[in-house]
Amino acid sequence: MKVLYCAMKYDYGIPDRGFSYEHENFYKTLTRMPGIEVVYFPFDEILRSVGRKALNEQLLEKVKMVKPDLCFFVLFTDELMKETIREITKRGQSLTFNWFTDDHWRFDGYSRYWAPLFHWVSTTDHRAVEGYRAMGYKTVIKTQWACNSWALRQPGSRELIYDVTFVGQPHSNRRKIVAALKRLGVRIDCWGEGWPNGRLDQQKMLDVFQASKISLNFAGPSVHLGLEPIVKTFLTRRANDHLRLNTPAEMVGHLKALTGPRRAQIKARDFEIPGAGGFLMTNAPEEIEEFYTPEKEVVRFNDFDELVDKTRYYLDHGEEREEIRSAGFARTRRDHTYEQRFTEIFRTMGLL
Repeated sequence: MKVLYCAMKYDYGIPDRGFSYEHENFYKTLTRMPGIEVVYFPFDEILRSVGRKALNEQLLEKVKMVKPDLCFFVLFTDELMKETIREITKRGQSLTFNWFTDDHWRFDGYSRYWAPLFHWVSTTDHRAVEGYRAMGYKTVIKTQWACNSWALRQPGSRELIYDVTFVGQPHSNRRKIVAALKRLGVRIDCWGEGWPNGRLDQQKMLDVFQASKISLNFAGPSVHLGLEPIVKTFLTRRANDHLRLNTPAEMVGHLKALTGPRRAQIKARDFEIPGAGGFLMTNAPEEIEEFYTPEKEVVRFNDFDELVDKTRYYLDHGEEREEIRSAGFARTRRDHTYEQRFTEIFRTMGLL
């Protein structure tokens, strides 16, 4: 099967931030799956080099030349024009598919307007599935985040040098939670854009998970009231740092996400941490029970007091903690790799 993979190479399209999540996990998984030939089209890198018009012309030419069985997209904003994707789909020579990444908050302002351009789309949000079908779009696949099969790391093969760690951005109430834990005597180290320790690349991040007694994940949404989210309601940044004014429909969708109820959500960290041989403690996202057995393979907490209690408990009960760590790794390796996710998606689309 020949796949034209069209996604960002760099994190948020910014080369200085290193490789993107998609590159480290989606692209690297596809290139190692047997029976699949991958042609890479990193649209952020090309956009910065030739501009938006030439980018879209190059994509049309690439599809014509490669004749892929599948065009696998992971969109960011509107670097690729709707007319370009519509033309590729209309030709009918290749199936078109997009993995939508943030439908928990982006469905109303973005995904609903782009999905009809593709033969197939996927989402990790069960409520978005209902939204797609309500608008008459039937070829939506419910999937979930996972772990790169080739990034799996056996628990116990690295010394535990950290007590508690968190890797992620310090938005919403995360700074307050971390500060409160420190005041209570918990030794916690944090990495990510906005923390003093800075951002980790993929390999160093996995090293941290593997070397931590407890790795935290906060399942709350990244959308919150603040200056940056309000600005994003009206302006969109493309992968080459150019800004454009959002359409009225996009503004309404962003405002709905900004002012609507907050939903905890399953994130990539829920699979990356146990897959890296780490011990995952996460606040209770929707559907976590479908993927892990709480308190047996991962540990969840519902509020700050429970976070503190369970942190102290598992720091003091190393044998029980390591049993959960090992069980979480085994479950991830068995059921939650991107090779498995993509195989299921390709079968649903009739490609396997």
